[in-house]
Amino acid sequence: MDATIQVRQRGTITLPVELRQKYDISDGDILRLVDLDGILVLTPMTPMVPELAREIERIRLEAGLTVEELLVSLREQRERYYAENYTSSLKDATNP
Repeated sequence: MDATIQVRQRGTITLPVELRQKYDISDGDILRLVDLDGILVLTPMTPMVPELAREIERIRLEAGLTVEELLVSLREQRERYYAENYTSSLKDATNP
């Protein structure tokens, strides 16, 4: 599709209805504008949280873990990470 659009007051542009319908763009959706050395590319932003949640759930099911097991493992890994990365620096700071 080839379309001509006009930049209005305060930089506002209107996307043709055909494009909004084709790409399911609604009021309030966020788009990303990329400048490729004079070529402007406008692309809909997809929310990452739902996509990440689906991926985590897929991996959890493949691993055969319950949500509780996943959360316990996450807590353990967070505690291990904290101990490895922060407790030694705290000791170093208190022992000059």
